[in-house]
Amino acid sequence: MRKSLWTLAIAAGVQAVPSAHAADPQVDELKAQLQQALKTIQDMQRRVETLERQQQQAQPAQAAPPAAAPAGAVVIAPRSVADENAPDKDKAHVEFYGQVMIDAIYDAKRMNPQWSATLRPSQIPVNCPGDPGCGKDGATTFSVRQSSLGFKSFIPTTYGQIKTDVSFDLFGSDGGTHVHWLNVWGELGPFGVGQYYSNFMDIDVFPNTIDYWGPSGMMFLRNPQLRYTPLDRDGMKVALSLEAPNSAIDTGKFSQVDPNFGAGVQPWNQLPDAIASFRLDRDWGHVRAAGMVRQVGYQLATTPQGNPSGHKTGYGANLSGAFKFFGGKDSLTWQAAYGHGIASYANDGGVDLAPGTDLRAETVPSAAWLLYYNHAWSAQWSSAIGYSEHRQSNTGGQLGNAFRKGSYASANVLYYPTKNITTGLELLWGRRENKDGGAEPDSRLQFSTKVTF
Repeated sequence: MRKSLWTLAIAAGVQAVPSAHAADPQVDELKAQLQQALKTIQDMQRRVETLERQQQQAQPAQAAPPAAAPAGAVVIAPRSVADENAPDKDKAHVEFYGQVMIDAIYDAKRMNPQWSATLRPSQIPVNCPGDPGCGKDGATTFSVRQSSLGFKSFIPTTYGQIKTDVSFDLFGSDGGTHVHWLNVWGELGPFGVGQYYSNFMDIDVFPNTIDYWGPSGMMFLRNPQLRYTPLDRDGMKVALSLEAPNSAIDTGKFSQVDPNFGAGVQPWNQLPDAIASFRLDRDWGHVRAAGMVRQVGYQLATTPQGNPSGHKTGYGANLSGAFKFFGGKDSLTWQAAYGHGIASYANDGGVDLAPGTDLRAETVPSAAWLLYYNHAWSAQWSSAIGYSEHRQSNTGGQLGNAFRKGSYASANVLYYPTKNITTGLELLWGRRENKDGGAEPDSRLQFSTKVTF
């Protein structure tokens, strides 16, 4: 039994009374009082101990705290370190993002097998046998090619913040399932370098579709470039870029004159494409205008000097925008573009150069447009419906099977059970028309599920 300090002190005091004074009445009285106090304290102590035992018995036994989970490996980006004198140097960080996506597609007719996982009007076979994809109607395709992974870094320096973005998906350039680089981009202040959305296009008008390729008439190209943005404030942005040139060439009737000529013709691009754009953002949405001047050329690689060869000047303009409705929940996205020798920047179909009636090289005119309405039914349901077209004015030296027009339309219903999951159904229709009037449509039903992180 535990004893309090008071108990021990009183006991010591009783024992300290001298025995020689035992016959003294006052001493005897004091000793009796001390003994009575000691008894009272002991009784109180026993009561306290009894109450403590009762309280402990009434409380349930507490489980031992769970063992702490072992810490995972530390992720280190040794080169993403801020300059010593940079403002906000503690904010250097690296992010990764991506998506896991599967597409289940039923194609009612036919498509070039290399592009069966998306609807590209230019890849619809028209002349059968002969065109890729000829055969029986109806096919089912499952694809994970839209799955992607990306990394971003943000590094404060004394000159501003360095931003990088490196990303890829699995939609190979030949339609296969392998790495396809999307953005390989870095910027510091107004300067940007690498592969990114072309300055000629407006990515914000891409509709809320689950089909990978999207509207045929949209200006869409991820292009290696050097970009300078001298103005970016108060909702206004001006950007200038020099971008990688490319010439899409149709040898046309030259192939009938010399069968070996078509195989030997290659692009000849001496100068980069020069592009300027202006964008205005307001509460109601945005508008954007872009203009381009480029040199498109050709050469015959099978001759010692590369002749015949030559260049033509291409040019184009692209006007686009989005109007918001119902507090930004809905939007109308649109784009109209026209130019000569700009098919390389169109999302699908067409060529930049082709022989004219006299078999001399000419730039081929293109007109491309899209109109889509994106509607939110609720926080968990949305739809997008619209139409797009890319039309070329064929030259006199092109053959009858040359691409003339690609039409594209789609409508969908999408469901978002959580903010990181999208699933839905989309109906798509496309049609290719050739110079000689031959045409074939295609329609398909696509079900997709996407998980983002």
